[in-house]
Amino acid sequence: MSILQQVPRNALVWIIICLFALLAPHAGRLPIWILALYVVAVIWRLQVHRGRWSFPSRSVKVAMILSGFVGIYASYGSFIGLEPTVALLLIAFALKLVELSHRKDAYVLLFLGYFICITEFLFSQDLSVTLYALVSVTLVTTALVAIHRPGEQEFRLGTIRVASGMLLQAMPLMIILFFLFPRFGPLWTVPIKSHTAKTGMSDFMKPGDVASLSQSADVAFRVKFDGDIPAKSALYWRGLVFSRIEQGVWSALEFYDIPANQRRPQEVIGDGEPIRYSIIMEPTQQNWLYGLKYARSDTRGVMQTSDFRLFSPVPVETEYMYTVNSWANVAVDEVLSDWRRKTETQLPPTGNAKTRKLSLDLKAKASSDEAFVGLVLDTFRREPYVYTLRPGLLPEQDSIDAFLFQSMRGFCEHYASAFVFMMRAAGVPARVVAGYQGGEINPINKTVIVHQFDAHAWAEVWLASRGWVRVDPTAAVSPQRIEFGLEEAMASEGSFLSTVLLSPVRYRSVPLLNLLRLRYDALTYQWQTWVVGFDNERQFDLLRSFLGETTAKVFAVVLLGSWALVLLPVAISLLFKRDIVPVSPLGKHYRIFCKRLARLDLIRGPGEAPSQFAQRAVKDLPDYADPLWQITDLYNQLAYADAKLSAANAAKDLQHFARVVSRFRPKRHSAALSKETEL
Repeated sequence: MSILQQVPRNALVWIIICLFALLAPHAGRLPIWILALYVVAVIWRLQVHRGRWSFPSRSVKVAMILSGFVGIYASYGSFIGLEPTVALLLIAFALKLVELSHRKDAYVLLFLGYFICITEFLFSQDLSVTLYALVSVTLVTTALVAIHRPGEQEFRLGTIRVASGMLLQAMPLMIILFFLFPRFGPLWTVPIKSHTAKTGMSDFMKPGDVASLSQSADVAFRVKFDGDIPAKSALYWRGLVFSRIEQGVWSALEFYDIPANQRRPQEVIGDGEPIRYSIIMEPTQQNWLYGLKYARSDTRGVMQTSDFRLFSPVPVETEYMYTVNSWANVAVDEVLSDWRRKTETQLPPTGNAKTRKLSLDLKAKASSDEAFVGLVLDTFRREPYVYTLRPGLLPEQDSIDAFLFQSMRGFCEHYASAFVFMMRAAGVPARVVAGYQGGEINPINKTVIVHQFDAHAWAEVWLASRGWVRVDPTAAVSPQRIEFGLEEAMASEGSFLSTVLLSPVRYRSVPLLNLLRLRYDALTYQWQTWVVGFDNERQFDLLRSFLGETTAKVFAVVLLGSWALVLLPVAISLLFKRDIVPVSPLGKHYRIFCKRLARLDLIRGPGEAPSQFAQRAVKDLPDYADPLWQITDLYNQLAYADAKLSAANAAKDLQHFARVVSRFRPKRHSAALSKETEL
């Protein structure tokens, strides 16, 4: 095989580095046997390079390919989906390494590496993922550069400098394409991440669900208010409404469970100036969105349900930004339909007899539904109920009775569920609302960071002339949870994020760590706003702000003109760029000698021999005749020295020549030559 077709050792090392760099971000979602396959592939290829093993035969290759397909099907149960598809690409990358022998094989492998690098954005578009992808692209490009250097058998870290320079040269064009290239709709759809755990609230709730979610420090969404940030106690982010209870599990109504004439929300007239804010949601793979009470959005694709929730027709697969207007004091559903009243008062026919009796007794003492709500809340305040993340298990039968009269320990979903059950037992329309409460204010950019541990459940009660009114029974048991957040409420119990010891949020009391965390979160918000959220609407808004009303012709001229501004200087520099000939250390020092004479208008002509140049220089600078001839003679001796001279003597002579040149600093009209040029 020609040396030009071989894969140099330097390139092989960089390819192996790429192998693990591309695998790393996917490692957490891959079965363990794929990770083992990568180790085996690297060992096999290294043994082939050392001449101890041979390349796999055709039958072995076929067996490995079939084993990969069988393993994917056994691990995922299907070949259709995002995770199995990416896993197949990663397996192909590892197997291709085993048979890597020619440079053309390396091309295929590295082009596949670029494609694998892109697949990470199908799972996340976070800033950290983007930075890591940039590192991965640099490594793949480095391996590509190393392939074009045949004969490099030693690992060279300097190869990465060439690749980095190439990427930096491409950066201006990339920025222009990002801002100006038209954003078309997708030509195909990516399969949903069906094997990835869903994040956040589910469309059903049973005791313990929200408590388990509150052990996560992941960000649910970030909020930016146009004006002042409301008090934390007013930040109730509605996401789901649970109107149905079966076997102790609360669930939301499906679209077709609602009569056709009631699927649209009643018209509500917002009174006064709304609270305006924008939300950037993290991927949830769910359809529901979040907003404060009576939220309306003017973002395309955001819709409103009959119970005044926001939702997206398609699951939220990536970071999703939308704007919302909310009216906190507006009356919602002032007139309740018969179907809605029946739905929001329905209970199972039997079960929880003690709770039903307590509810009817309190209702008999109340003069109105509003007074009844107050009596139930007073009961929660008066009795020794405990707000805890460790409520213990409740029996499947009569679970609310067991909670209210026996354990008396619960999280927000326990109190919300028991409260709504008591309301319905007395004939008062009520429902459970799930979402998030509060949030952490980032003082750096004035955003509200809502974490998963801010998950919360509360109740809504329908009162005559007031419509649906929010009632939070948790506030009656643990007011500090609403005023100060979960961390403060759980301070005495010590259960806040007890299972996530490495989360930076857990160490907010350490000033330096907290400052770094908040600065990174502010940077992440800017990234999501200006990069991830830069869609075609924002692109046209940006162009209109600079160009006014844009037409297709103007857009094309701006796009092509911007390309020309970037590419023409590069093309001109390449056109007039002289060939760069490597300069030896001896030639480098002799050039210094020539430059110092050039300052005195003594310029060496093209092809002029060193002796001829020295003779001409002596005529013009007779005072410097000795050093001129000394430097020229030394140069001729070293340039045409016998190749048999030892390396040590050659290095010693070169150092002597460099010292003589460094002392040579000629000036016109000089006096006699100083002794500084003597040996």
